[in-house]
Amino acid sequence: MTRPRSSLGPALAGAVDLSALKQPPASARAASAPPAGAVEVTEANLEAEVLVRSGEVPVVVLLWTPRSEASAALGDILAELASADAGKWSLALVNVDTTPRVAQMFGVQAVPTVVALAGGQPIASFQGPQPPEQLRRWIDSLLQATAGKLSGRGDEPEQADPELEAARAHLDNGDFDAALAAYQGILASKPNDPEATGAVRQITFLQRATTRPQDAVAVADAAPDDLEAAFAAADVEILQQNVAAAFNRLIALVKRTAGDDRTKVRTRLIELFELFDAADPDVIAGRRNLANALY
Repeated sequence: MTRPRSSLGPALAGAVDLSALKQPPASARAASAPPAGAVEVTEANLEAEVLVRSGEVPVVVLLWTPRSEASAALGDILAELASADAGKWSLALVNVDTTPRVAQMFGVQAVPTVVALAGGQPIASFQGPQPPEQLRRWIDSLLQATAGKLSGRGDEPEQADPELEAARAHLDNGDFDAALAAYQGILASKPNDPEATGAVRQITFLQRATTRPQDAVAVADAAPDDLEAAFAAADVEILQQNVAAAFNRLIALVKRTAGDDRTKVRTRLIELFELFDAADPDVIAGRRNLANALY
């Protein structure tokens, strides 16, 4: 999940940092989180981050799953090599659990699998974990094979977006209202901007959740069929890092409701799912349990 601005850390470049709402053990974070410095590939950014990018610098695509420690370890090693090479090549991650259609495009049969592309075409690949020294040699051979054949624009610094910078500044100052307005302004002109989309969703949650009464959970427990009480309790439970409890509360309510009430509960639950990374174990379990409750 992205960290709530209640912690008021610096704004992140891809989304508002709301992960302090839920801090799993370090070992769990290591297994589920992608390595720093890598680009997460989705169907929406596949063309830009892999195909187009590979016309500028080689792109190394890691097809992985957070369920595999070998996948996460390989990603960490590749991320370190990419950082050391400072823009000579790009590391892209495809989570086969959350983006199966992209994984199918690469014809992956086992994870981890690594595929290198240049000029939009695959030029090398391997399966399974590799020691760091062997990966270093593989990357060096990749760079030698593509030297002088690509445009080489990958190491040019990205131009800062002044509107995003202004929105992040409001967040850093703790001004939720101004930040929300700024991000909504960005969405008016760029409806699919990922940072603004995530920021609006998360700031809206925080503004609502931080006004909930402290006894919201007790109130909801005393009136289990009261939708608004359940919504308030779920918000408080997420703020208290009881994420699974919040999801389970609303899933139980889905089972007991029908018609418009069931739709309201399902909609709120999906909104809460979207505060977190799709690969978060609680989200995966919550979505599965919601599907079972509905069907």
